[in-house]
Amino acid sequence: MSEQKRDSWGSKLGLILAMAGNAIGLGNFWRFPYQAAKYGGGAFMVPYFIALIFLGIPLMFVEWGLGKTGGMYGHGTLGPMVYLQAREKAKPRNALIFGMLAGALAFSVVVLVNSYYNQIIGWTLGYSWLSLTGGYKDAAKSTVDVFLDYIGSPVNMIFWIISLAALAFAVMRGIQKGIEAWAKVMMPLIYVFGFILIGRTLTLGTPVNPDWSPIKGLEFIWTPRWADLNWAAALAAAGQIFFTLSLGMGIIANYASYLKRDDDIIVSGFTTVALNEFAEVILGGTIAIPIAYTFLGKEGVGAGVGLSFIALPNIFRTMVGGQLFGAFWFLLLFFAGFTSSIAMFNYLTSLLEEDLKIDRKKGAWIVFGLYILVGLPVGIEPTLIRGSTAYLDSVDFWVGNIYLIVLGLIEVVVMGWLYRDKGLQLINRGSYWKLSKGFYRIFIQVLTPLIILVFLIGFITQQKFDALFSSPWATAGQIVVLAVLVIGLVMSYKSIKDKYGREISENRIIVVKE
Repeated sequence: MSEQKRDSWGSKLGLILAMAGNAIGLGNFWRFPYQAAKYGGGAFMVPYFIALIFLGIPLMFVEWGLGKTGGMYGHGTLGPMVYLQAREKAKPRNALIFGMLAGALAFSVVVLVNSYYNQIIGWTLGYSWLSLTGGYKDAAKSTVDVFLDYIGSPVNMIFWIISLAALAFAVMRGIQKGIEAWAKVMMPLIYVFGFILIGRTLTLGTPVNPDWSPIKGLEFIWTPRWADLNWAAALAAAGQIFFTLSLGMGIIANYASYLKRDDDIIVSGFTTVALNEFAEVILGGTIAIPIAYTFLGKEGVGAGVGLSFIALPNIFRTMVGGQLFGAFWFLLLFFAGFTSSIAMFNYLTSLLEEDLKIDRKKGAWIVFGLYILVGLPVGIEPTLIRGSTAYLDSVDFWVGNIYLIVLGLIEVVVMGWLYRDKGLQLINRGSYWKLSKGFYRIFIQVLTPLIILVFLIGFITQQKFDALFSSPWATAGQIVVLAVLVIGLVMSYKSIKDKYGREISENRIIVVKE
């Protein structure tokens, strides 16, 4: 597929909003507040910003650069992109190994993350409806029971299917008419709902306890607690940066592959990071944590995963205007999740379109069917065993903590040590600001891969892997994770071999585009 035949972004604004929407997801408003609260508020924010500088920003440039490389050759998936950069210093047969591993990990992430991510998006849409209709307002029933009843009812899976159908419809319309058009609507609404909720949050006063207020909640997250700093907080912060910026998934590179050759990477990359961090730290951190602190105190802030679906509904049903503000909160979560999930959906559709020559419209509905298939275990388990998420937890362990990090390490090593100075030239091409050679050498070639490796080793050494086989559902999750990885390896091999088979066979570079 030539570069001219591929779709492209219709406007700079559309690109920025879509790329920011890619990064801004449930991780900003659902995951970040409970992670920050769990690891001590201000104690979490210190390693969080360190990880942003040393991991997030350099990897953002790397993934934009990979996408630009792939786009020049007509690729939208990560395997061929990594292969093209790796062959600069490695022989094609060795570069094939890098490409296969990267492609398989990216395929695994976008398949497996969305197997449960889309379920959670369905929950947010369903809870928007419950908020408007007062579905969790009955004080005689705890919000824990409301949540368990909700995820345990097969009927409520309709919200998951509606969300998937909307994703398929958006992706089948292409980059400009689909993804870009939806981003231009949903992204502004995320900020509008966010500011409305912040306004309501900061005017809550002290309805429960004179010592519990929104300001105290803000102090909790913004006051550094050096004594509470620990290795666990640092690991969690690094993982959050990967998750929130959508790094190590291949989807940033996929979006960047639709860039024109001289489009600016640096300004676009910085803008993406800035919009994401504003949404996460300012909006996400100023809504969920202060609300929870005001009504539940410091202990309530640490409600974990249940902060959004259990603790906050308990507040919304008692506060003035709670039904409306609850709907705003869950719609914000829905829009944020949708704009991220659409990127993963598009990645698989691009794979079918470019590697198997399947029409985009047909490919989008094939991906819809795939996500129904891989998402069913996530939805069925809690209907059979009340409140059980062993399958989801098992899949998330590998994908959310290992695959993302390993893929990020492969990407930065390939660009920094195999593509070398061509990577810097590629990033700077067409950019208003230029990345210095010193930054490239110190960060992309040395510090970023080294820190990723340290965090990866640290995480693995702290885990008890026997817990991953604690139930039949958890074991099933392990089997699915392995099966998807094997399928990804086969597909990545085919994707690269089909287009570069001759040069791999002869072990020399043949296909070149200047």
